[in-house]
Amino acid sequence: MLRLKRLAMNVVIGLGAALLLVVVAIRLLENRLIFFPPRYPEGFEPPGNYGLKPEEVWITVSDRVKINAWFFPNSSSAKVLLCFHGNAENIGYGLPRMKTLSRLGTNLLAVDYRGYGRSEGSPDEPGVYRDAEAAYQYLLRTRGFGPKDIIIYGQSLGGAVATDLASKRECGGLIVESSFTSGRDMARRMFLIPLLEYAPKSRFDSISKITHVRAPVLIIHGSQDELIPFSMAESLYKAAPDPKRFLPVAGAGHNDVFQVGGEHYLAALKD
Repeated sequence: MLRLKRLAMNVVIGLGAALLLVVVAIRLLENRLIFFPPRYPEGFEPPGNYGLKPEEVWITVSDRVKINAWFFPNSSSAKVLLCFHGNAENIGYGLPRMKTLSRLGTNLLAVDYRGYGRSEGSPDEPGVYRDAEAAYQYLLRTRGFGPKDIIIYGQSLGGAVATDLASKRECGGLIVESSFTSGRDMARRMFLIPLLEYAPKSRFDSISKITHVRAPVLIIHGSQDELIPFSMAESLYKAAPDPKRFLPVAGAGHNDVFQVGGEHYLAALKD
């Protein structure tokens, strides 16, 4: 009996040590597990292939990291769409989406987070939030837009970045496309071991932050999204304050919402 107790104790200790090692490994490799930044020249085509002529912009962030962005001017509009892309993209990969968004008739600023495209540094959660803040301040101070003329748009990971910014800064609207409720909820789907979702430090807690947005909110999600459950978009919409709108795009996956949505998608963004 004593041997059995010792064996059981050794098993428990061994499992605990193994779990601790897993937690430590997740913490050490966390940013590599979360972020997949394509570096220049990967993904970059000439914008002229899409009939676009952006101005290349360099923005210095509060921690002195320089991030790269494209500004698409439209002198006939007083508004600007501030765009944050998904995880495994950069602004080069985003050209087809920008071509669609350019039909809105507004100015547009598309930003590469630190470590993405040509931008300096390496990404982490606090860093991409600083990048978003720097882009917002650039539109205010350098381009002369008013806060109410800035509409913040984010797709996938960019939805979390956009929600964080809109929860802290005045803006004309928030558009969240194909995004998630929180990093912890996504980790819960990835890890089979219970409670392991609490190991990462990164939170990306959009479900809480969206309650603090004081601007119209549009939530967009494809009904066939293979990466982020449709139910997460429903939860974000439920948590968002009024005025708000939910646009489900039937048959769309994670990255093709703007294509599948077509004119109905564009009309929702214009509204």
